[in-house]
Amino acid sequence: MTMKTLFLNPPSFDGFDGGAGSRYQARREIRSFWYPTWLAQPAAMVPNSKLVDAPAHDQTVEEVVAMAGDFEFAVLHTSTPSFENDCKIAEALKAKNPKLLIGMVGAHVSVNPDPSIRASKAIDFVANGEFDYVCVEIAEGKPLAEVGGITWRKGEGYVRNADRPIIEDMDALPSVIDVYKRDLVIEDYFIGYLQHPYLSVYTGRGCKSRCTFCLWPQTISGHRYRTRSPQVVADEIAKAKQYFPQVKEFFFDDDTFTDDIPRVEETARLLGKLGITWSCNAKANVPYETLKIMKENGLRLLLVGYESGNRQILINIRKGVSTDIARRFTADCHKLGIAIHGTFIVGLPGETRETIEETIRYAQEINPHTIQVSLAAAYPGTRIYAEAQSNNWLRRPAGDVVADNGLQISSLEYPHLSHEEIFDALAVFYKRFYFRPRKIGEITWEMLKSWTMMKRRLREGVEFFNFLRTRNDAG
Repeated sequence: MTMKTLFLNPPSFDGFDGGAGSRYQARREIRSFWYPTWLAQPAAMVPNSKLVDAPAHDQTVEEVVAMAGDFEFAVLHTSTPSFENDCKIAEALKAKNPKLLIGMVGAHVSVNPDPSIRASKAIDFVANGEFDYVCVEIAEGKPLAEVGGITWRKGEGYVRNADRPIIEDMDALPSVIDVYKRDLVIEDYFIGYLQHPYLSVYTGRGCKSRCTFCLWPQTISGHRYRTRSPQVVADEIAKAKQYFPQVKEFFFDDDTFTDDIPRVEETARLLGKLGITWSCNAKANVPYETLKIMKENGLRLLLVGYESGNRQILINIRKGVSTDIARRFTADCHKLGIAIHGTFIVGLPGETRETIEETIRYAQEINPHTIQVSLAAAYPGTRIYAEAQSNNWLRRPAGDVVADNGLQISSLEYPHLSHEEIFDALAVFYKRFYFRPRKIGEITWEMLKSWTMMKRRLREGVEFFNFLRTRNDAG
């Protein structure tokens, strides 16, 4: 008999989304929520389970704890910024139901299994890596001593079991769409650059790139891109279209959906037959002909990590794409009418006042439709974290990468560049990108064409200015 299982993205900072499918573990400039796909996947594999995404649904600690008696097994997705808080949630659940078996999953506990399980006696085990089949086996009653890929509590001590091989057959994993329909309200999920309501899924795991700062490939999913077949992807989206006819855009949240060009083209053609609008994560090196096929089959937007406009910084972080290649790719997207949400990072190794200026000018030049600017964050388990430790770049303890209000803080600093300068550069970057005649004109024209877009951009504008004001409390 399968245990009644709760998959929980715990309540945390107001607007914090770090336990969901996103790689951005902080509050965003504009209130946004990604789908909790990492938890939805095992929830689709465990009968008698329930997925609770507390942050997106504004559920309080009290409301979540009140559920404890309804379950035998709870799986909590945690992150470095929220771990301490998530331990308190686990303790409250255990106090309410002492028989509740509690496990924690996610990148933080995967790279810190021993200290994580020592942190709270409420935690019975933590997963070391992918956790889908871990959850299935434990829910089915398999003794913890026999479950691969976990570190578990044994009396006053703990035991680390043998590692579990990564999942090779991605097509064998069931669709998450049924879990979305059963447990989520899709209108609660919104991202500033995607049409609302949107729906996101993973079509694969892993990323070929070796970016030193990127958390998930270095801790959970690895650097080999393991994928679902194009027809399976199309079938899942067809089901989602049937379940949720109100969805205006589908987003593929694979770290780099464009890592496999032949598969991208085949998948795009199948999606085109469904008549949907879709977007995805992409590297800034996709060939023009592939972009054209994607656009002709419903692609609207690409989420692209440019990171920096400085050649040496891109080399330092092992980005694998030069600014010249990215310029050509961006021009191709503009020519084809593909919108771009560009992401940039300030404070990466090699950053100076001059390189910050260079990146701002680069962003203005290539002119993606919208941008996100982040502060460089060194998470445990990443190469940049090891570099920061060895070079004494860490300004604060490893877990202190967000402030008490959930906003990012500058956790790195260099002898030639203070954390205050890095922190201040973020607001300067945003202001200089958006407050220029060309960009103001583009956004104004976009708003004039649609009353819905007018209301949305005005709301986002208010949230953005509030972000700039309140972030001063985070520094």
